[in-house]
Amino acid sequence: MSRMDSKEACRSELRDAIRQLSDRCLYSASKWASEQLVGIEQDPAKFTPSHTRFQRGSSSIRRRFRTNEVITTPTAGISYVSTPVPEDSDDVVDSDFYLLAKSYFDCKEYRRAAHVLRDQTGHKAAFLRCYALYLAGEKRKEEEMIELEGLLGKSDAVNRELSSLERELSSLWKKSSIDPFGLYLYGIVLKQKGNDSHARSILQESVNRYPWNWNAWSELQSLCTTVDVLNSLNLNSHWMRDFFLAYAFHELRMHQESMEKYEHLRKTFCFSNYIQAQIAKVQYNIREFDQVEIIFEELLRNDPYRVEDMDMYSNVLYSKECCSALSFLAHRVSLNDKYRPESCCIIGNYYSLKGQHEKSIVYFQRALKLNRNYLSAWTLMGHEYVEVKNTPAAVDAYRRAVDINPCDYRAWYGLGQAYEMMVMPLYALYYFKKSVVLQPNDARLWIAMAQCYESDQLQMLEEAIKCYKRAADCQDVEAIAVNKLAKLHNELGRNAEAAFYYKKDLERMEAEEREGPNVVDALLFLAKYTRAQKRFEEAEVYCTRLLDYPGPEKETAKNLLRSMKKSPAGFPSMDHPHFPPYGSHP
Repeated sequence: MSRMDSKEACRSELRDAIRQLSDRCLYSASKWASEQLVGIEQDPAKFTPSHTRFQRGSSSIRRRFRTNEVITTPTAGISYVSTPVPEDSDDVVDSDFYLLAKSYFDCKEYRRAAHVLRDQTGHKAAFLRCYALYLAGEKRKEEEMIELEGLLGKSDAVNRELSSLERELSSLWKKSSIDPFGLYLYGIVLKQKGNDSHARSILQESVNRYPWNWNAWSELQSLCTTVDVLNSLNLNSHWMRDFFLAYAFHELRMHQESMEKYEHLRKTFCFSNYIQAQIAKVQYNIREFDQVEIIFEELLRNDPYRVEDMDMYSNVLYSKECCSALSFLAHRVSLNDKYRPESCCIIGNYYSLKGQHEKSIVYFQRALKLNRNYLSAWTLMGHEYVEVKNTPAAVDAYRRAVDINPCDYRAWYGLGQAYEMMVMPLYALYYFKKSVVLQPNDARLWIAMAQCYESDQLQMLEEAIKCYKRAADCQDVEAIAVNKLAKLHNELGRNAEAAFYYKKDLERMEAEEREGPNVVDALLFLAKYTRAQKRFEEAEVYCTRLLDYPGPEKETAKNLLRSMKKSPAGFPSMDHPHFPPYGSHP
């Protein structure tokens, strides 16, 4: 199959899938499929002004991040195996009732929708009835949580429909009279009941039978918490599997593998905003903030009313301290959709950057009232509580984040910081270790662990040195680790190692044209060390540089220079050659 034929097949399948997903009220999956449909590169002969207008922005991103991409059309496109699209075969009477139930469902009258379909037997009607009951149970659970514990409180409230739904869907599954959408719902129910292994098996069956439901793939990914679990899946070879694997690799922090998958998919879905946003997320996790900023700027130019993922863009602007750009973004989302969780998070980041932490907390709380499972808001609110020295509230926020996603290294790191503030280094160390397992290439986490080992309570300097060495190997941008390694080796009397790290730190500071106490410390140590090693010319250079700095170090440098001049083994005399007489032996 040629690449263009493969694209046409993807396009045809997605059009059918959008209709079927919308008919079953799976609107987020339908939206995702619609975005990928428009993201497929059009046949140049069929280009229209509307197509080029929509796709222009993503094309510029593609050009900007092209590496070794060949301009000509590749001979092979994405992996593709044709999967028959199932036809809906419910009779006309069922369809009439179904239309009424769907209308109620769209108005969020879930129990009313389920009641209309109580006697309908078609697969489609059975799914919508069960789905409506599930959402009715979720709605009631939320209401109970608010009644019992308030908007942000913890509660033991559960979805009371889960048990009856599990019995019904299990019975249908055992009789082999359940469709892929029913399997998707059955997988969700099993997951909420804590039966992860069976839920994985059911969701795998669902996506193998109907691969276009992105919601099912997302639920399956959430159950793949390790690489071994991911590798144990038996998935059909379909292009949707590539989207799933790219997403799963990203969540498992396999950044290189994730990027390769997205680059592969981009050959066909080259105008997909979703893929561009996912690439930005991968770049964000490896802290390539400049590239992330470029991608999000292009996404906003192409889709100016987009709110999805813009909270990550605000995190980048916050990290780079781009106050004006963050202010513009906050104003933009506020006008566009003020009461979206992402919008509240962006505004919270803006106030945090301005130092107005109390206001920032208000907006993060607002985000959580809109979506209590919004992971980023819990973590960021924990950071704000740390800033205002409300450590118990910070610990609670971070714990809520960890409950939602145990793989969120930022929440574990936040817990470590909170316990460090409470002068409990062993607890802090436990949480820092959790974070570094999840994000082993982040220098900040290794430095945090090292500082715990270095604390007055522990004084485990050898362990601290190991952590600082790992940090130095992880592109420690601020070079904190190198400076600390020099000081620790000096403290332990390891002068040669200390000299190595002081020299390395001094070279970095010279390259960056930095001045300050660290420069003075490095020059003073190296001056003393080289003098002790009888490398007088080097010692003179360091001492001479120290003369440019005020303070006691200047006097120390003068004394060192005087002592070297007076010493018989000091500076070499100019009155005789420095070579032994011909024929003599050392």
